[in-house]
Amino acid sequence: MSERYSSVAIVLHWTIAVLIVGQIAGGLYMHELPRGSELKVELYQLHKSFGVVILLLSLLRLVWRLGHKPPPLPADMAGWEKFAARATHALFYVLMIGTPLLGWAVVSTASFNVPTVIFGIIELPHLPFFEGLENRKDLHELFEESHELAAKSIIGLLILHVGAALKHHLIDRDNVLAHMAPIFRRRSL
Repeated sequence: MSERYSSVAIVLHWTIAVLIVGQIAGGLYMHELPRGSELKVELYQLHKSFGVVILLLSLLRLVWRLGHKPPPLPADMAGWEKFAARATHALFYVLMIGTPLLGWAVVSTASFNVPTVIFGIIELPHLPFFEGLENRKDLHELFEESHELAAKSIIGLLILHVGAALKHHLIDRDNVLAHMAPIFRRRSL
């Protein structure tokens, strides 16, 4: 079994990570802009476009992960840490896929029918499940709150994930960070 993730997994991991950080920063910024401003509308279109990219890359990463075993965790790692690492990864997959889907549901239930045009090129249809529903406004608010909660959960999970990786590298001095970080070499233990 390999001591590192595959090159495909590493590229997907870092690409998705950068996109998510950008989405969070952009989402926080655009949320504070005045309603109806041209910049806000443009940023929402970009936010939706990058959300679709994250969704597709996350699905690809999940398929790749199911076919490629990750490197083993350190044998001396505590059982609760192994459980926390696996749970964190599983929750990341749920959020990386679920958050864009919730965003798509937000757009699909909005009273203003603004199309989603991915990078100004491809129009993404609204989800068909919500056509003709009487309680669309209530659903819209529920999806909006859920999307925001999911984004905040990603922030918390990112802090936990980065903190754990740094702990392994700086305190435990093991190879957990070297499994995924292209700039760190494997330490001889």
